[in-house]
Amino acid sequence: MTRSVFMLAFASALTAACSRESPPQSGAAEKVPAPASAPAPGAAPSPASGAAPAPEPSRPAAPTFREVTIPAETPISVTLVTPIASNTSKAEGQVRGTLAEAIVVGGTTVVPAGSEVIGAVIEAHDSGRVKGRASVAVRFDRLTVRGESHRIQTARIAREAASSTKSDVKKGAIGAGAGAIVGGIAGGGSGAAIGAGVGGAATVLATKGNEVQLAAGTALSTRLMEPVKVQVPIAQK
Repeated sequence: MTRSVFMLAFASALTAACSRESPPQSGAAEKVPAPASAPAPGAAPSPASGAAPAPEPSRPAAPTFREVTIPAETPISVTLVTPIASNTSKAEGQVRGTLAEAIVVGGTTVVPAGSEVIGAVIEAHDSGRVKGRASVAVRFDRLTVRGESHRIQTARIAREAASSTKSDVKKGAIGAGAGAIVGGIAGGGSGAAIGAGVGGAATVLATKGNEVQLAAGTALSTRLMEPVKVQVPIAQK
């Protein structure tokens, strides 16, 4: 019996040793999943199956404006909005107006009629007493076209009062007569002569000549002294 037990233990130990040394016989060897390969540097990832293609870049919009140059010496007509007078206007006082007519270059209306024009009084002299005539002068330096302001330089626009010499001489003669009468009453012949001279001179010096009056709505003609570049809309087809 002891021998049987020994043989049984030996057989069990031998079986266990064989099972440790022999590889498993359960078919194909176990596969280890390979790591996913990373995309090459700089390579764009492939689009997922069924994804929409990227939109093409849009084309730049067609220009809607073009630049047109108004040449120097182009005549312009301005309708005054601000009244001007030789006896009330002051030098450097602002003057506003609008274009009476559109500015057309090569058949294209570059500046529409009614566009605002701004300038200033550069001279204002009221009528002198015997000396010279009343006068005013203005110049425009800003033009607004479709909301955009442009610097311009126009020719000087000057106006002078009409001569009032005949009127002054007539009034002087009346004054001289009145002076003679007053002189005669004061002291006779020599007094009459002195009175005549004083009366005549006083009347002429006290008589003011005509003033220059340019009311709102007056049209003034001038011209551009320098070329002006303006953006003009392009007609869409």
